[in-house]
Amino acid sequence: MRITPSILNANFAQLGAEIARVPSADAIHIDVMDNHFVPNLTIGLPVVESLRTTTDQMLDIHLMIADPDRWAPAYAETGAESVTFHMEAAKAPVRLARELRAKGARVGAALNPATPPMALKMILGEIDMVTIMSVEPGFGGQAFMDLVLPKVAAIRRMISAQNLDIWVQMDGGISLETIERCVEAGADTFVAGAAVFRAEDPDHMVRDLRTLAEKTTPGLGAHGCGCGGHR
Repeated sequence: MRITPSILNANFAQLGAEIARVPSADAIHIDVMDNHFVPNLTIGLPVVESLRTTTDQMLDIHLMIADPDRWAPAYAETGAESVTFHMEAAKAPVRLARELRAKGARVGAALNPATPPMALKMILGEIDMVTIMSVEPGFGGQAFMDLVLPKVAAIRRMISAQNLDIWVQMDGGISLETIERCVEAGADTFVAGAAVFRAEDPDHMVRDLRTLAEKTTPGLGAHGCGCGGHR
């Protein structure tokens, strides 16, 4: 079970220091928004390049942008270990996934709440992680949408059917109140923004979230063993 705090809810004036507050995190989730694909503007390539020099933690780049085919490879070139693009935005997702892997990054494919699981059918063998949005993308601190849980279970079954080792990440409204049912649906990786960076002790919250997830019985694993996937 992996906890990846989103800096969308951190202090943007002190991002390096904010990242240092969560040493127990499995990765740092960085939301890149362009005010086109989503109605918000956050940070871009120069900031990610700077953050890469300030931390050895895994960087999980989430591109909520209108033209990932053009821009995603540059994020892999920064040394970010994981780059995720949205299936709703990519024009040639298989080609893009292969280009990102060729540059040494893990590949993630994200789905908005209303996008059906079948959007992933032809690309599952090309990616390392699925990110399922449990809020409408664009802003942090939104309420969790339980309606996406059946989609999580359906995607976990698709992964199991192909015997693949793919992380299933949930992004949006993850907290101590919601993480258990996400695990039960089949997720194993969790983006937590407000829950972590608004906590009195962000790193303690990371550990609490992971502990709670690990105590919860996961949905059907990628290998049919109920483990949530061999990792």
